[in-house]
Amino acid sequence: MTREQPGAPESATATYVYAVCRRLDPAALSGLAGLAAGFPVRTLPLGPLAAVVQHVPAAEFTEDAWQQRLADRAELERCARAHHEVVTAAAACGPTVPLALATLYRGDERAQQALGADRDRFAAALARIEGHAEWGVKVSLPATGPEAPQSAPPAPPRNGGGAGRAYLERKRGLHQAREQHHDRALRTAEDIDAALSRLATATRRLRPHSPEMTGERHRVQVLNAAYLVTTAREKELLDVVELLRRSTGAEVEVSGPWVPYSFAGEV
Repeated sequence: MTREQPGAPESATATYVYAVCRRLDPAALSGLAGLAAGFPVRTLPLGPLAAVVQHVPAAEFTEDAWQQRLADRAELERCARAHHEVVTAAAACGPTVPLALATLYRGDERAQQALGADRDRFAAALARIEGHAEWGVKVSLPATGPEAPQSAPPAPPRNGGGAGRAYLERKRGLHQAREQHHDRALRTAEDIDAALSRLATATRRLRPHSPEMTGERHRVQVLNAAYLVTTAREKELLDVVELLRRSTGAEVEVSGPWVPYSFAGEV
């Protein structure tokens, strides 16, 4: 979210910050549109480090303006893509700490003061992620197992007796089968996470997406995680993922390599 309100006349500009990195050749940022047409994406010195920044019209980047963007999915996606494009360009030249979307300051001097105060933290983060990339892994399994069919058990017989006991036993059995299926799914997720964590320098478990978010009504996401992996182990990671697909029968979706957004803030 916005760090500072520009608080300036409509003709004034604010300083939008994309990332912090080590010294960067400005040519790597040439031609990037960023978030504001007509203003070049550039570097701003922070002692031994540099911020990747851009002037933006202050009146168009107020808190109210960002709230409107948040409410407009297409506009929010455009901003996120533009932000990511700049961060990716910087990261192609070396370790880069991406800052959150809508990180704004009243001007270059204020940005230098605020970011410079965190220079040691940025330096530690850059050292931590150097030579690494982020990989995302999502694991999904069928929502129900073969022993727990979608159809409900038959209605209890009216006469009770042995038939009633049989009904209760069947209902209890279905409940136990669902619990066993759930437990197996969780164990599968833990086994996959443990196998991938052994290859990673750091890991982060994220909240699994609900069926409403994934659009998959017949499958449930049991693992949503990010792994910080050295470039030397990327092929090994992909090979292990393929082995896990075959051995577990789970749907394992892997994405990457990404700029390590999930780990850049950790020191």
